Amino acid sequence: MRVRSKIADAPQMERSITRLAHEIIEHNRGAANLCVIGIKTRGDFLAKRIAEKISQIEKLNIPLGTLDITLYRDDVRQKLKLPELRRTEVPFDITDKNIILVDDVLFTGRTIRSALDALIDIGRPTTIQLAVMVDRGHRELPISADYVGKNQPTAIRESVVVHLYEIDGIDEILLVEEDGTGN
Repeated sequence: MRVRSKIADAPQMERSITRLAHEIIEHNRGAANLCVIGIKTRGDFLAKRIAEKISQIEKLNIPLGTLDITLYRDDVRQKLKLPELRRTEVPFDITDKNIILVDDVLFTGRTIRSALDALIDIGRPTTIQLAVMVDRGHRELPISADYVGKNQPTAIRESVVVHLYEIDGIDEILLVEEDGTGN
Protein backbone atom coordinates (compact mmCIF):
# COMPACT_ATOMS: atom_id res chain seq x y z
CA MET A 1 0.00 0.00 0.00
CA ARG A 2 1.09 3.53 -0.62
CA VAL A 3 0.01 6.67 1.16
CA ARG A 4 -2.02 8.97 -1.07
CA SER A 5 -2.60 11.72 1.46
CA LYS A 6 -2.86 12.61 5.11
CA ILE A 7 -6.51 13.21 5.96
CA ALA A 8 -5.88 14.49 9.49
CA ASP A 9 -3.01 15.10 11.89
CA ALA A 10 -3.06 14.99 15.71
CA PRO A 11 -4.51 18.49 16.29
CA GLN A 12 -7.23 17.91 13.70
CA MET A 13 -8.13 14.58 15.32
CA GLU A 14 -8.31 16.24 18.75
CA ARG A 15 -10.64 18.92 17.38
CA SER A 16 -12.85 16.21 15.84
CA ILE A 17 -13.06 14.36 19.16
CA THR A 18 -14.00 17.58 20.95
CA ARG A 19 -16.67 18.33 18.34
CA LEU A 20 -18.03 14.76 18.53
CA ALA A 21 -18.29 15.05 22.33
CA HIS A 22 -20.20 18.33 22.07
CA GLU A 23 -22.56 16.93 19.41
CA ILE A 24 -23.26 13.85 21.55
CA ILE A 25 -24.02 15.99 24.61
CA GLU A 26 -26.26 18.34 22.64
CA HIS A 27 -28.20 15.56 20.92
CA ASN A 28 -28.77 13.72 24.21
CA ARG A 29 -29.57 16.90 26.19
CA GLY A 30 -26.71 16.18 28.56
CA ALA A 31 -24.79 13.07 29.49
CA ALA A 32 -26.62 11.74 32.54
CA ASN A 33 -27.85 8.55 30.81
CA LEU A 34 -24.90 7.98 28.44
CA CYS A 35 -22.54 5.03 28.24
CA VAL A 36 -19.70 4.89 25.71
CA ILE A 37 -18.59 1.57 24.22
CA GLY A 38 -15.73 1.20 21.73
CA ILE A 39 -15.28 -1.59 19.21
CA LYS A 40 -11.92 -3.33 19.54
CA THR A 41 -9.22 -2.36 18.59
CA ARG A 42 -9.06 1.29 17.65
CA GLY A 43 -12.67 2.12 18.48
CA ASP A 44 -12.05 1.41 22.15
CA PHE A 45 -9.23 3.97 22.34
CA LEU A 46 -11.35 6.56 20.54
CA ALA A 47 -14.25 5.73 22.89
CA LYS A 48 -12.01 6.41 25.87
CA ARG A 49 -11.02 9.80 24.47
CA ILE A 50 -14.64 10.73 23.72
CA ALA A 51 -15.84 9.59 27.16
CA GLU A 52 -13.06 11.59 28.86
CA LYS A 53 -13.98 14.69 26.85
CA ILE A 54 -17.68 14.32 27.71
CA SER A 55 -16.76 13.78 31.37
CA GLN A 56 -14.67 16.98 31.38
CA ILE A 57 -17.44 19.03 29.76
CA GLU A 58 -20.32 17.64 31.84
CA LYS A 59 -18.40 17.08 35.09
CA LEU A 60 -19.59 13.47 35.47
CA ASN A 61 -18.11 10.05 35.05
CA ILE A 62 -19.23 8.37 31.85
CA PRO A 63 -19.35 4.55 31.94
CA LEU A 64 -16.88 3.16 29.39
CA GLY A 65 -16.75 -0.30 27.86
CA THR A 66 -15.07 -2.24 25.06
CA LEU A 67 -16.67 -4.68 22.67
CA ASP A 68 -15.05 -7.61 20.87
CA ILE A 69 -17.23 -8.54 17.90
CA THR A 70 -15.08 -11.38 16.53
CA LEU A 71 -17.64 -14.13 17.07
CA TYR A 72 -20.46 -11.94 15.72
CA ARG A 73 -18.85 -11.27 12.35
CA ASP A 74 -20.54 -12.87 9.35
CA ASP A 75 -17.18 -13.59 7.72
CA VAL A 76 -15.53 -15.48 10.63
CA ARG A 77 -16.33 -18.88 9.18
CA GLN A 78 -14.99 -17.87 5.77
CA LYS A 79 -11.69 -16.22 6.78
CA LEU A 80 -10.58 -17.43 10.19
CA LYS A 81 -10.08 -21.00 11.30
CA LEU A 82 -9.30 -20.00 14.90
CA PRO A 83 -10.40 -16.40 15.41
CA GLU A 84 -8.34 -14.28 17.76
CA LEU A 85 -10.65 -13.44 20.62
CA ARG A 86 -10.19 -10.28 22.61
CA ARG A 87 -12.09 -9.35 25.69
CA THR A 88 -15.46 -7.65 25.83
CA GLU A 89 -15.57 -5.47 28.92
CA VAL A 90 -18.87 -3.81 29.68
CA PRO A 91 -18.84 -3.60 33.50
CA PHE A 92 -22.22 -1.88 33.78
CA ASP A 93 -25.83 -2.54 32.87
CA ILE A 94 -26.69 -1.09 29.46
CA THR A 95 -30.43 -1.59 29.89
CA ASP A 96 -32.34 1.68 29.48
CA LYS A 97 -29.12 3.59 28.71
CA ASN A 98 -28.18 5.65 25.67
CA ILE A 99 -25.19 3.85 24.22
CA ILE A 100 -22.63 5.68 22.12
CA LEU A 101 -20.97 2.98 20.02
CA VAL A 102 -17.56 4.11 18.72
CA ASP A 103 -15.44 2.84 15.83
CA ASP A 104 -12.58 4.32 13.84
CA VAL A 105 -13.78 3.87 10.23
CA LEU A 106 -17.26 3.21 8.86
CA PHE A 107 -17.06 1.33 5.57
CA THR A 108 -19.49 -1.45 4.57
CA GLY A 109 -21.47 -1.42 7.81
CA ARG A 110 -20.79 -5.08 8.58
CA THR A 111 -18.66 -4.35 11.66
CA ILE A 112 -21.42 -2.18 13.08
CA ARG A 113 -24.08 -4.82 12.36
CA SER A 114 -21.98 -7.30 14.32
CA ALA A 115 -21.55 -4.82 17.17
CA LEU A 116 -25.31 -4.24 17.34
CA ASP A 117 -25.87 -7.99 17.69
CA ALA A 118 -23.26 -8.17 20.45
CA LEU A 119 -24.79 -5.23 22.34
CA ILE A 120 -28.31 -6.66 22.20
CA ASP A 121 -26.94 -9.89 23.71
CA ILE A 122 -25.63 -7.83 26.66
CA GLY A 123 -28.80 -5.84 27.40
CA ARG A 124 -31.63 -3.66 26.09
CA PRO A 125 -30.48 -0.05 25.74
CA THR A 126 -32.89 2.80 25.07
CA THR A 127 -30.81 3.91 22.06
CA ILE A 128 -27.63 2.92 20.30
CA GLN A 129 -25.97 5.84 18.55
CA LEU A 130 -22.93 5.47 16.32
CA ALA A 131 -19.87 7.74 16.42
CA VAL A 132 -17.02 7.21 13.96
CA MET A 133 -13.82 9.09 13.29
CA VAL A 134 -14.10 8.59 9.49
CA ASP A 135 -16.99 7.66 7.20
CA ARG A 136 -15.51 6.50 3.90
CA GLY A 137 -18.70 5.39 2.15
CA HIS A 138 -19.34 2.13 0.23
CA ARG A 139 -22.10 0.79 2.49
CA GLU A 140 -23.33 -2.77 1.95
CA LEU A 141 -25.90 -2.52 4.76
CA PRO A 142 -28.36 0.28 5.63
CA ILE A 143 -26.24 1.71 8.45
CA SER A 144 -25.19 5.31 8.99
CA ALA A 145 -23.32 7.14 11.73
CA ASP A 146 -25.01 9.65 14.02
CA TYR A 147 -21.71 11.45 14.66
CA VAL A 148 -18.86 11.67 12.14
CA GLY A 149 -15.44 13.20 12.70
CA LYS A 150 -14.62 13.35 8.98
CA ASN A 151 -16.46 12.31 5.82
CA GLN A 152 -13.87 11.01 3.36
CA PRO A 153 -15.22 9.66 0.07
CA THR A 154 -12.93 6.93 -1.24
CA ALA A 155 -12.43 4.77 -4.28
CA ILE A 156 -12.95 1.06 -3.67
CA ARG A 157 -9.19 0.41 -4.05
CA GLU A 158 -8.43 2.97 -1.36
CA SER A 159 -8.49 2.49 2.38
CA VAL A 160 -8.51 4.79 5.37
CA VAL A 161 -5.97 4.02 8.07
CA VAL A 162 -6.36 5.54 11.52
CA HIS A 163 -3.18 5.62 13.59
CA LEU A 164 -3.62 6.23 17.30
CA TYR A 165 -0.91 7.19 19.74
CA GLU A 166 -1.89 4.41 22.17
CA ILE A 167 -1.15 1.73 19.54
CA ASP A 168 0.98 3.33 16.84
CA GLY A 169 2.82 6.10 18.66
CA ILE A 170 1.22 8.79 16.47
CA ASP A 171 -2.22 10.29 15.86
CA GLU A 172 -3.03 10.61 12.15
CA ILE A 173 -5.49 9.49 9.52
CA LEU A 174 -4.16 8.41 6.14
CA LEU A 175 -5.74 7.69 2.77
CA VAL A 176 -3.86 4.74 1.25
CA GLU A 177 -4.11 2.86 -2.02
CA GLU A 178 -3.24 -0.73 -2.79
CA ASP A 179 -0.25 -0.79 -5.09
CA GLY A 180 -1.19 -4.00 -6.92
CA THR A 181 1.60 -6.07 -5.36
CA GLY A 182 -0.49 -7.29 -2.44
CA ASN A 183 1.34 -4.98 -0.06
